[in-house]
Amino acid sequence: MAESNTKIVDPYRRSSVSDPLADKLKPTDLESQKQQVGSGSDSEGEIGRQIELESENSIKYRTCSWQKTAALLFSEYICLAIMSFPWAYSVLGLVPGLILTVFIAAVVLYTSLTIWKFCLRHPHVRDVCDIGQVIFGNSKIVWYGTAIMFLLNNIFIQGLHCLVGAEYLNTISNHGACTIVFSLVTTIIALICSLPRTFDALSKVATLSAFFTFVSVLLAMIFSGIEAHPAGYTPAQGDPIVKALPVAGTTFVSGMSAFLNISYTFIGQITLPSFIAEMKEPKDFWKSVTVVTIAEVIVFSLAGSIVYVYTGNQYMTTPAFGSLGNEVYKKVSFSFMIPTLIFLGVLYASVSARFIFFRIFEGTRHKGNHTVVGWAAWIGILVVLWVLAFIIAEVIPFFSDLESIMSSLFDSFFGFIFWGTAYLRMRREDYGPNFYKNRGIRGWIGAIVNVFLICTGLFFLGPGTYASIESVIISYEEGTVGTPFSCANTGL
Repeated sequence: MAESNTKIVDPYRRSSVSDPLADKLKPTDLESQKQQVGSGSDSEGEIGRQIELESENSIKYRTCSWQKTAALLFSEYICLAIMSFPWAYSVLGLVPGLILTVFIAAVVLYTSLTIWKFCLRHPHVRDVCDIGQVIFGNSKIVWYGTAIMFLLNNIFIQGLHCLVGAEYLNTISNHGACTIVFSLVTTIIALICSLPRTFDALSKVATLSAFFTFVSVLLAMIFSGIEAHPAGYTPAQGDPIVKALPVAGTTFVSGMSAFLNISYTFIGQITLPSFIAEMKEPKDFWKSVTVVTIAEVIVFSLAGSIVYVYTGNQYMTTPAFGSLGNEVYKKVSFSFMIPTLIFLGVLYASVSARFIFFRIFEGTRHKGNHTVVGWAAWIGILVVLWVLAFIIAEVIPFFSDLESIMSSLFDSFFGFIFWGTAYLRMRREDYGPNFYKNRGIRGWIGAIVNVFLICTGLFFLGPGTYASIESVIISYEEGTVGTPFSCANTGL
């Protein structure tokens, strides 16, 4: 427990602000701020001080209830990537696909609760970069490395939504314009929607986004069941073929790509520290993440299995809207996905912009008030982020491979390695270096589980990245995908 005379260094204020831009994008000196919180009251006291210090600001950040945080999580997880589950099940087989869905959901819930407990101990951390610095010995090198991966991950997700926005516009307009134009239109709309500076302001839109996404997925399931045949049906290929296990000839590359697609949809822990940092009562975060995980398992499993059963291996596309044979059905169900096509990219852009903005204007009036300099910088940061996202969308113009690349490169760290390490660090602080012995059977189980998580992350990073890159190469060789900066039709 922290001593009663421990000096609390407020994370939202610097002792000197004579040159606020001199330290921009530098890591916080977390070791000087870190408190070994031994009770909930210490953590709550620090959070209370943070809320009090921004009480006079016109822009307040710690304003989210657990319900609003749940809405943000719903919008992050109940998204277009759900429609890659039918394709993943067609590759892995229905039984392994469902088992992996439940397994990954359980792992993500477990690691999310680890993040929550870590943030309660260290209420000064604001994002995953601060956490990386703490769990790896207050290393500033780790902070910078994490910051690069953090921003790249978020920009890739923004790029994915530029890509899919162009796919939607091509689909609904029957390729009414060059795909680059459609991608640019999506980017501009998303940029405008990214302007709000707090998660509290975004939570209302997040609720609508999650609702319309659920309707979209529900319609896709219904339409796939009631239509006569899926898209591409021919008597020669026959009725949809459904396999309980992987089909003969399934390669490591295709199987790994399917596994990474499932994992990508669940693994979103990279944003959790940022969300917790804006909650009024971080101790309630477990409610948000538990409710969302239960909903994920139900929706993902039903969507993946139902659409797969009615589409079959031979007619499957990703996203699965393209497997609907009736054009009206396809356009109607895909259209309900519009809010999430925009909002999820907006959410990740906001997380990235907040990360950069806070470090440029820490301790200045521009951070918590409406100033010309503050708003100009906020908009400028967003413009840069969305320009980079647009470029990524044009360079890697295909959906499933882009998901797999992101999952292998970034989810290895932000889905597994970081949180296994965070658990081991917390237990070491509580029980000493031999905690696994000192805690008895619980210590051994906890150590084994979290070492397994770290090894899983390394597997994602090594073989997973290899499979993702190999899949991109194969896609180009087979000519099944478009070329960079192409006007070709990407509609479903």
